[in-house]
Amino acid sequence: MVDTSRAPRIESVDVLRGIIMIVMALDHTRDYFGDAAASPTNLATASAALFATRWVTNICAPVFFLLTGTGAYLSLRRRTVSQLSRFLVTRGLWMILLELTVARFLWQFNVDYHVTILTVLWAFGWSMLVLAALVHLPPRVVAAFGLAMIALHNLLDPIRTGVIGVLHAPSMLVNAPGHVVFSAYPVIPWIGVTAVGFSLGTLFNRSVDARRRLLRQIGWSSIAAFVVLRAINVYGDPSKWSAQKTALFTVLSFLNTTKYPPSLLFLLMTLGPAMLILAAVDGRTPSVLRPALIIGKVPFFYYLVHVLVIHTLAVIVSAARFGTVAPMFASPTLDKYPITQVPGWPAPLPIVYLVWITVVLILYPMCRWYAAFRQRSSAWWLSYL
Repeated sequence: MVDTSRAPRIESVDVLRGIIMIVMALDHTRDYFGDAAASPTNLATASAALFATRWVTNICAPVFFLLTGTGAYLSLRRRTVSQLSRFLVTRGLWMILLELTVARFLWQFNVDYHVTILTVLWAFGWSMLVLAALVHLPPRVVAAFGLAMIALHNLLDPIRTGVIGVLHAPSMLVNAPGHVVFSAYPVIPWIGVTAVGFSLGTLFNRSVDARRRLLRQIGWSSIAAFVVLRAINVYGDPSKWSAQKTALFTVLSFLNTTKYPPSLLFLLMTLGPAMLILAAVDGRTPSVLRPALIIGKVPFFYYLVHVLVIHTLAVIVSAARFGTVAPMFASPTLDKYPITQVPGWPAPLPIVYLVWITVVLILYPMCRWYAAFRQRSSAWWLSYL
């Protein structure tokens, strides 16, 4: 989420970012209003609709990190490499600080720090810090580094302890009486995705037609690689697919790749379609996607405010249905994050979708106002929001 507001913006990047921001809100609405005890990826218990609701949101995190790198490259139109490197250092540290303070509060509405889960901003911060060093290298070298990390990191799957385990797998960082800190977003291979995104930015030095052609080639090649490697079922994801009770669930098993950490197959499965979307909107933003364009211009603002809106709606619903708001402020257990759900709390999936649409409708005018405010203002601190 590197700021590029002072450079000529690439609308297709903002549109893609906006699309995934809208989709992301669905996943987080489900976190608050759905059944925390129902795993959407457990094919023995999940419905196809619940699995699909989770699966479609898988595209969000990979595209976030990819476009963070792309935004960094595009910002070289108004910064020197040294200026960009310094900005990435300060921005990365800022993200880590916000993860531990503001974002944590918005997710839980408490400051007791009984349960702290390090999520996307934590990994963003560390990815930016590494990218701050990588930007001094030629983009092709950065691309090779990122692609190697993405392609080879599953070789580390057996390692679950030590420094490599912490960097590569979800890990308990602190497990003391009354205080738990859990890293849900290990930085490998998110750093690699960010590095690849930086090199992807070089495509925007080409003509629109050439860029579209290359984006389509990358997209279809990624999808084809996913299908072939997943069919072989040997490398690229620690979770193997298998025949299920029906043909539909066998397909779902094929698509059920690992997000934590994002496997090679998970990234091929998500970034391939993302490249096709980017190619489809490059140079032409359909009117129906204008709201996504606005949201995509203010991703960090949207991220923080969307958590605030969803959690606030949960508080209102808790007061109306149960006559209490205490569970919406209580620290949850790790498996019930982000809130403590009382018996009878989970809403059916159609209601989750209705709440999601409501959240997006609330957020859009706020994002439109903030985007206009940023456009008018020259305040330096806006690049951090």
